[in-house]
Amino acid sequence: MPTATQEPPSKTDAYSNRIVLTTYPSQSVANPIPLTWGSSTPETRGPVIVSRSKNTLSKRNAIGAHGGSYSFYTALAIASGDLEPDFRPNFLNTQPTFNFPYQDAWGDKSKIVSMDPFGHDIVKHYGKYLDEGIDVRPTIAVTRATMRVSEITDAIARGRVPIDGNIVLNEGGDVKVTKVAVEPVWYLPGVADRFGVSEKDLRRALFEHTGGSYPELITRPDMKVFLPPIGGLTVYIFGPPERVSDPEMRLALRIHDECNGSDVFQSDICTCRPYLTFGIEEAIKEAQGGGSGVVIYFRKEGRALGEVVKYLVYNSRKRGGDTADKYFQRTENIAGTKDMRFQALMPDILHWLGITKIDRMLSMSNMKHDAIVEQGIPIYERVPIPD
Repeated sequence: MPTATQEPPSKTDAYSNRIVLTTYPSQSVANPIPLTWGSSTPETRGPVIVSRSKNTLSKRNAIGAHGGSYSFYTALAIASGDLEPDFRPNFLNTQPTFNFPYQDAWGDKSKIVSMDPFGHDIVKHYGKYLDEGIDVRPTIAVTRATMRVSEITDAIARGRVPIDGNIVLNEGGDVKVTKVAVEPVWYLPGVADRFGVSEKDLRRALFEHTGGSYPELITRPDMKVFLPPIGGLTVYIFGPPERVSDPEMRLALRIHDECNGSDVFQSDICTCRPYLTFGIEEAIKEAQGGGSGVVIYFRKEGRALGEVVKYLVYNSRKRGGDTADKYFQRTENIAGTKDMRFQALMPDILHWLGITKIDRMLSMSNMKHDAIVEQGIPIYERVPIPD
């Protein structure tokens, strides 16, 4: 244990001899594995390689880091000695519990621009790279579980949701669910196109407003993929997951953006949790009726403005009079805009799941509705949240 006057032992020998602040396409250090976004097979598309480890640095074809917002905790773990810098995961028995069938959208670079469509089974798709010591990581995980929500237990007790023994298991409210976790992987030309801006302007904004953290956004225009340090999403599927992409099956869907204070802690200043639990209940009922129910939970706390801004807005509303006509103005006064969720990227997960139509949209949000319809997915019914 080092004393107060001693420097802790350095771990810099885990890295290259010189600090590589950025790279350029013409450098010898830049020999990326080909990555062709929009290719229809994982083999011709190629793996997403982002690690800066010694034997992978020259082969990188993407900017950023795995883990989204948790990538910084990985750095802390390495700096503190809790994690080896060259650690490689053992992916034995981690394969998806359900193999989602290939969809044409997986090979369409205009339909999926914010996630890696082949990121769910890298051992199968990119095992040869793993065998060569290349650091390939999954960005999607698929598992099965049961969930219990108190409002669903209450709905069972009140007779609104029956116990069928297949989806709803018991009066305690245990519900079978397939879960899909997704980390963001951005194809920058496609993201720019969704927002109607140039790729150059998008790259500059991302570079400037992340404190210059990713200089290769500027110096490596040949790298078209960026793993941003933001939260991802989780899909909850009720009923057999194979029904989701079956156009003959009815589908009920709720898109829900994170609201920790209400969703988890049931804060009295926000009504997001009732919207969420209503969506879960209706999704369960749709699945019990022979269709499919899907709830997708996006990590976009406080309309993607963050919880600090959100609480400042709460204070302003409470002290200045909480009236509906001033609701968005108070947010704009503090954040400069009323909403930064930007739903343009949201439909990508629907394309990945193979959803081609929505029978019942469990939301009245015009932003969500318009983003989905603009991506060619019709919505037949919009279901309002009951009072």
